[in-house]
This record gives sequence, structure tokens and C-alpha cells, in this order.
Amino acid sequence: MQHSQSVLRSRPIQAGNLRTFEAVARHLNFRAAAEEMALTQSAVSRQIQALEEEVGVSLFLRHTRAVELTGAGAQLLAAVTQSLPRIDSAVRQIRRSAGRKSVSLTTFASFASMWLIPRLEIFQRQHADIDIRIDASDTSLDLEVADVDIALRYGPPTSMPAHAVRLFGEQLTAVASPWLMKNAPRLKKPEDLSQFTLIEASDGHVTHLEWLTWRRWFDARQLGRLEPKRWLYFGYAYQMTQAALTGQGVVLARLPLVAESLANGDLVEVLPGQRMDSPMAYWLLVGPRGKDRPETAAFCQWLMAQAKATREVIGEVPDPDTVDNID
Repeated sequence: MQHSQSVLRSRPIQAGNLRTFEAVARHLNFRAAAEEMALTQSAVSRQIQALEEEVGVSLFLRHTRAVELTGAGAQLLAAVTQSLPRIDSAVRQIRRSAGRKSVSLTTFASFASMWLIPRLEIFQRQHADIDIRIDASDTSLDLEVADVDIALRYGPPTSMPAHAVRLFGEQLTAVASPWLMKNAPRLKKPEDLSQFTLIEASDGHVTHLEWLTWRRWFDARQLGRLEPKRWLYFGYAYQMTQAALTGQGVVLARLPLVAESLANGDLVEVLPGQRMDSPMAYWLLVGPRGKDRPETAAFCQWLMAQAKATREVIGEVPDPDTVDNID
């Protein structure tokens, strides 16, 4: 079937025939596709013809006993095979969640892995009827339009909106595996770090992450020329911590994210008197979608209780601007 360029359309096609197209393209056989979809072969043929009319070009070459994808058909199939499973997955999720209480939140990957997820089991025990969906990404979502209830964010106070609730602040401290320190050279003062592998973020040049760099820590101690035995770089804080846990070096860690590992002895502060304050903090934001919903309020109250416990563990002086409830 040939289509003139004059009949090509600019408007989006209807999606109804795409699943039939995918079945025919997968089998390269109209009869097999018809059997799979419980349709007659002529019905399948009509749907494919209608789709080709909408697209404006032939999608299949018809032979006597088989069909073959055209170049345009192969291009469309590549898009359809990616899109249909995602649509089916979304529909399954919608069906499962219909009529159920749920809270959806967005936060950055390291915070989700190191602080939030290890504590979630507590909330699940207390609220077995509430489903939780976490979008762990370093891309900030706009709560005004995103399909999420809550955002947990990281940054200085000046970068947060007025309604943001401070969870806890941050200090940086040098930590390592206890068995690494047992077999390593003596580490009694900052200068001794020159004998160790130092673990650092690979994107430390990003403005707000400069506070997390060893170079800033060295400069604060007039050790600007100090160089370690070697450097080990990672893209995420949880990767850096994992490397330290396995004895690969010393990391300048965010204290709130490693507090539990320090408490249970998996990590040790190698220079406990050399903590460095950070201007960064961790924040809770509730979006329009999550307001006035009891399940969101329950999750926020639980978060604030967990944040209070973290402040106590890291020895943070109570902040008069920090509240333990959501208005």
C-alpha cells in the first residue's frame, strides 16, 4: 500500500490500533496475531490498514505467506515496545492502588538509601494500611504539578521556600571501617591522613557540594598542601559510605547519614574532635496534592519523630525554628 505525501497528517494518531500493530510486528503474521488477540484475521487487517492511513505510510510489506516490517514500521515498533509495557505497568499500579491509602514522596537517592529506607519498616508497622511510593532521584520535582505528596530535600535555608520544615542540620566527620584502622598507620591528627586513601564525591565542583570536599576540610585546618596516598571518587554519598564500610579508605561523611553506622560500630570517627559544620540542612516540603490528607499528615508526623531522634543522636542543639509538627 502506497501513501502520497499529501495525505500525511500532523495531528497525533489514535492509540487504539497500536497493540494490534505490536502483535502483528512481533509475529510477522496476521493470523497468529489474530489468534493471540481473539480477533478475526480480517479485523486485524482492518486495524492495521486504519493505522497506516493515520500514519500516512505503509508499515508492512505484504507477501503471499508472511509480512515484513517497512523501515517506518520498524521505527514505530521501537517506540511501541517501549511505551506499551510502561502503560500496562502504570495501569496495574493504578488498579492496585484504587481505593487504598497511599503517600508518594520524592527525595535524592543517597538520603533515600541511607536514612529513609532503613527506617520505613517502623512506619509500616504503625500504619499497615498506607502504601508508600518513593521516587529517589537527584532531579527536583515541582510539587505544584508533580504527582507526589511530599519532598525531602537538601540545601541551605536560603534555597528553601517559606513553608519548608527543617528536619536536621549537618556536620561533616571523617569515618572509616574499624578493621581498616586496626591494621592502618596511626591516625591521631589531620596530617596523618596523608597515609590513607581518601574517598570523595566526583562532583565536588558543584557549588553546594563544595562543603563536602576534603580540600575545604584541609583548608580550614591550614593543610592546603596535604595530599593523600590516593583518591577514590564516587557519584553518590551511599557509594562513598559503602566503600568506607568495606575498608577502602576514609570518607568525609555527612553525620546524619552515617549516625546509625557509627552507633552500631560499622564505622568509627577517626578524628572525633575534628568535625566541621555545614551550612546545609535537610527539609520536609508538603505539596498541594498532599495537603489535608490524613495519610500524608501521619507520614509527616512520623518523619518529624524520626528527625528528632536523629538530632538527638548527632548531638544537634535544638533549633528554635524547628517544629515537631506540621501546621
